[in-house]
Amino acid sequence: MNLSKDVKITRHNNAAAAAASDITPSSGIDMSGFEGCLFIVPFGAITASGVQSIEVHQSSDDGSSDSYTAILGSNVAVADDDDNQCFYVDVFKPRERYLKCIVNRATQNSVVDGIIALQYGASKKPVTHDSTTVGGGELHVSAAEGTA
Repeated sequence: MNLSKDVKITRHNNAAAAAASDITPSSGIDMSGFEGCLFIVPFGAITASGVQSIEVHQSSDDGSSDSYTAILGSNVAVADDDDNQCFYVDVFKPRERYLKCIVNRATQNSVVDGIIALQYGASKKPVTHDSTTVGGGELHVSAAEGTA
């Protein structure tokens, strides 16, 4: 198994400078053809007394007529001394087709280094990564040493 061929990588949201406002990606992750999605949110500096969390919402039509609603129990708290750490929510077999990872930031500034979505359990392999948010990469198997 090669992870890069078994998951679809998408940059769900760009980095966000220090602020106390929520981050809501403009569009959802389409789960058609996938069993689950692991959202990874790396944080930067967090100001003391900051109140942050991440959570996942779902919708049947990417919010067109079915608004995004939080998935029960998906909220992960981020403490104000959790600077430069990653947090994640893994959703397996969601009930709706589209998912969004929301970053809640209140009371003080916190830096978010982006939101990455790793979709897994693909019905068709190899998986193609999101071409608008992933620039490229390589897979090496039993690679020899030498100049990179």
